Amino acid sequence: MPIARAAKRAVVRLGAVALTGALLAACGSGSSDGGSDSAGGKVTLTVDLFGSFGYKEAGLYAEYEKLHPGVTIKQTDTEDEQDYWKSLQTRLAGGGGLADVQAVEVGRIASVTQQQADKFEDLTKYGADKLKDQFAEAKWSAATTKEGGVLGLGTDVGPEAMCYRTDLFQQAGLPTDRTELAGKWATWDGYLELGRQYKAKAPAKSAWLDSVGSLFTIMIGQEKERYYDASGKLIYEDNPAVKAAWDASTEAAASGLSAKLDQWSPQWNQAFAAGSFATLPCPAWMLGYIKGQAGDAGKGKWDIAKLPGGAGNWGGSYLTVPRAAKHKKEAYELIQWLTAPEQQAKLFQKQGNFPSSTGAIAKVADAKDPYFSGAPIGRIFGDAAKAAPVQVLGVHDKNVADQITNALSEVERKGTSPQKAWSNAKKGVENATG
Repeated sequence: MPIARAAKRAVVRLGAVALTGALLAACGSGSSDGGSDSAGGKVTLTVDLFGSFGYKEAGLYAEYEKLHPGVTIKQTDTEDEQDYWKSLQTRLAGGGGLADVQAVEVGRIASVTQQQADKFEDLTKYGADKLKDQFAEAKWSAATTKEGGVLGLGTDVGPEAMCYRTDLFQQAGLPTDRTELAGKWATWDGYLELGRQYKAKAPAKSAWLDSVGSLFTIMIGQEKERYYDASGKLIYEDNPAVKAAWDASTEAAASGLSAKLDQWSPQWNQAFAAGSFATLPCPAWMLGYIKGQAGDAGKGKWDIAKLPGGAGNWGGSYLTVPRAAKHKKEAYELIQWLTAPEQQAKLFQKQGNFPSSTGAIAKVADAKDPYFSGAPIGRIFGDAAKAAPVQVLGVHDKNVADQITNALSEVERKGTSPQKAWSNAKKGVENATG
């Protein structure tokens, strides 16, 4: 997410990033009998993902299989990245049940390069070092070990914007023009104020935003240093950017602006069609998810505007090849093709996943999306990607983020005080990083 690519990307999506797929089933590629799979030159490649990568939906698997007649691609997918990561850790520890291709969310990539490098193939063995100039420097370096090994190829990044429902805005008497709205919510204070205006005249059973957790995530995505500093020190407790995002999120909860929906939950999915929220902080990878959940009935009801407070990034992912994979060389060839500029451009145009390939970014500059009222998504997300900070990623980056957003869920859904919830978040971080 991917956000999620961000996120969630996001993951998201992106950053991360989530399709409505079946929950993860064991892929079996690391432990199954390999006799018949490669007989006669035929290969079945297993791909294990989370969130909205969109390869199948964009027709990329079918295209690859046509170009490579002996290859069949089988994908498994998990909606929730936390569930996916836990399962992946279990299988990495045991060495079995791993797919030929495993996705890794950007918030986990430091854990892979710094703590689990022995579990993943160094892709330079297959020529990945020749691809460096294809990718944004930040994307490439994050998946590179201190020794120069490359453990993953970047899929998407998660430049951020604000998605909103024009029909709900109209019913509440708010403007719907994306440029006018960008001016009104140039700051996060402006965004929350507009939310209060929406609440005063909102349609029944409709809130301003989906959850305060998504608000926190999108705000913190605008910062270079979030949970760790460049030396690897955990700094979230004293980081004023984290405090500002926390305060804005708890204020939104206290003002009753949230639909109180946990992202990626069944209730959240259903809310897209029900019109349960009017705005959704959205990294580029979220566009495909919205289309999937809102369906044809949502076409033309959504639009996209510039994000309050400046540019940011949420999510984005990598494709890796575990050392226990059954078909390492063929898996590398697949991920090299999927992350090439041409395929990244196709994926953005069909699913909204914004490219991490520098060549693909130029190809999508003029892209518009009729589903989102003809929004100039190439320009909106392209401008955001250029202006977004290069974020410092720590070993437990995603774990810290998850503990804080879990605490915010306590505030909005259980009425826990912000002070108590923050204390709970700190305890969770201690446990997750200890």
